[in-house]
Amino acid sequence: MLFSWLRNHRRQAILSRPFDPAWQVAIEDHVAHWWWLSDEERHHLRELVQVFIAEKRWEGGGGLEITPEIQATIAADACLLILSLEHSFYAGVESIIVYPSTIKKPRRPLGFFEIATLPVAESSRLLGEAWQGGPVILAWDSVLRGARDAKDGANVVFHEFAHKLDMLTGAADGVPPLTDAVTLKQWVEVLQAEYDALEYDVERGRRSFLDRYALTNGAEFFAVATEYFFEKPQKMRRAHAAMYEVLSAFYRQDPASRTYRPRV
Repeated sequence: MLFSWLRNHRRQAILSRPFDPAWQVAIEDHVAHWWWLSDEERHHLRELVQVFIAEKRWEGGGGLEITPEIQATIAADACLLILSLEHSFYAGVESIIVYPSTIKKPRRPLGFFEIATLPVAESSRLLGEAWQGGPVILAWDSVLRGARDAKDGANVVFHEFAHKLDMLTGAADGVPPLTDAVTLKQWVEVLQAEYDALEYDVERGRRSFLDRYALTNGAEFFAVATEYFFEKPQKMRRAHAAMYEVLSAFYRQDPASRTYRPRV
């Protein structure tokens, strides 16, 4: 209880400081979802952003200098996911490492006693990565591209921080913390049915709603579905109503009902 009080007291101290004007400029210029939020949602998101930026350790990789623009853009999209949730500001995320562009993940070398019976996998390129109990790693150019377009279904910050929500149960398996057994049963039934339907369409070369990358595993299915829930909500609600319903219940948001509110 004392720790909770100290934490809240510290956060109130953070919120007592002025909101950096550079953060607001970055959010308005780069975070397209900002223009779909109500005044109340915007006010709450600003509070979340301010605490999030203060509490995380920010590191630039590949020579990138971390700026208020980078912090606010990432923080706003990450905090949009928890806008209506009971949360602890992604307590499992102590640091956020940002590279200028696509990250080249080195090829894993063979161990001392290993013998290559198959070709060794080549190095891979990453837009982002979330580690269990570790940092979130992001490519700034991908962050910016995803943040500026609220309708393309691709947002690397949504994707990686959905993984972090998933990991709150102790494993990245596509099942984030849910309220009760009934909700869990519905979640598994609905998303398994959607997974199977996507697999069926992909195997037959049919066009699908979710990107086929969602078939990688349950964790990736949830992360991709989260991107589409926020970025293509009307289509999801219309064509995949059951999936929209369980995601809406989890996030406690109804993005399909939001209206665009442009700068005046």
